[in-house]
Amino acid sequence: MLAAFGRAFRTPDLRKKILFTLFILAIYRLGATLPSPGVSYTNVQKCIDTASTGQNQDVFTLLNLFSGGALLHLSVFALGIMPYITASIILQLLVVVIPRLEQLKKEGQSGQTKITQYTRYLTIGLAILQTTGYIALARSGQLFTGCDVNANPIIPVSPHMPYWMTLGTLVATMVAGTAVIMWLGELITDRGVGNGMSVLIFTNIAARIPSEGQSIYAKGILPFVIVCAIGVVIITAVVFIEQAQRRVPVQYAKRMIGRRMYGGTSTYIPLKVNQAGVIPVIFASSLLYLPQLIVQLVSDKNNPGPVVNFINKWVADPSQWTYVVIYFALIIFFTYFYVAITFNPTDVADNMRKYGGFVPGIRPGKPTAEYLDFILSRITLPGSLYLGIIAILPNLFITLLGTSVNNTQNFPFGGTAVLIMVGVGLETVKQIDSQLMQRNYEGFLR
Repeated sequence: MLAAFGRAFRTPDLRKKILFTLFILAIYRLGATLPSPGVSYTNVQKCIDTASTGQNQDVFTLLNLFSGGALLHLSVFALGIMPYITASIILQLLVVVIPRLEQLKKEGQSGQTKITQYTRYLTIGLAILQTTGYIALARSGQLFTGCDVNANPIIPVSPHMPYWMTLGTLVATMVAGTAVIMWLGELITDRGVGNGMSVLIFTNIAARIPSEGQSIYAKGILPFVIVCAIGVVIITAVVFIEQAQRRVPVQYAKRMIGRRMYGGTSTYIPLKVNQAGVIPVIFASSLLYLPQLIVQLVSDKNNPGPVVNFINKWVADPSQWTYVVIYFALIIFFTYFYVAITFNPTDVADNMRKYGGFVPGIRPGKPTAEYLDFILSRITLPGSLYLGIIAILPNLFITLLGTSVNNTQNFPFGGTAVLIMVGVGLETVKQIDSQLMQRNYEGFLR
């Protein structure tokens, strides 16, 4: 593989793409560490240090993971890629519901361009809402657990401008940062190695690994070695299952068009074991965070009440078995739900019949759709179990390492982090490998 990287850098146009991608990533990380105007970086750092010593689960841990730690610092790129991910998921779900969007999807490249434009507009709208909410939570101290914002104001009053203008400038800066992030991701897709948004997420998560590794190493050499060994095993298993697929053979009949014969070829439909990707984990995490978020917004800290105490103890605490069971069940449910709305066996069967394709031994049309649905329902079960097991691994490490509950989602070898990093890494390697193969090189895998 190292030799393949050497061949990639010796190819002029591929070397330019890789160096351009690294340049864009450097700009992205610079924006993630650049403080926004009006924010007291010193007070933010004090609040982060105070919150890191708390034992309450932070509702914004997953969002902070996707932003590479920029969210809690309220930097220019504080929102990260999360508004775009949310907008993309919403549009993907609306395609199934709204006939107009479904028609655009079937129009090909022109329709996809319009859907992408709608995604951009929705991203800006979500960025405005999220920025306003995060700033309000930062001012009230709810963005940082256990921080006294009265003694350490996050957005101090400036004597040079009205306070509302300071807040407006902060909102405009962070929303503009989200728009710049979209532009950087599209630049990587068009002029870099491809998969721009995914590469940005990969960069954010990878940026958290050194600090998390240092916190584990501080607990001793033995826990650090154990975690590294377990991490290698987990990554190997994730790579194996992410590459696993059920190949349904498809035969295309010969057709005479004019004086030429077409068809007569054999191919297959690749049905991945993990057909849903990391989306079910994100859905389950977000839904499980909602009760705690509502509790933080509406409850009285001095007199929480029995309902709030029940949620804090049994639903919001990742060290409790009830949290793990609910989390695991939600991942299985959303895996089946997402696969059902993104893969339509009836449309696949109709397209096969339209072009003269059939599965050997299965009649075209409805029997083919039922056969594909039967296979998909069977392979989705191990895929959902796999996602659930990987997602709850950080909760299991709480007992092993005595790790703060705040750091479970940031744990480098479990949960959302390892799924995204391995998936994006494999896809990026395939992109580079395909470009090497076009130039008659051996590629990464011999």
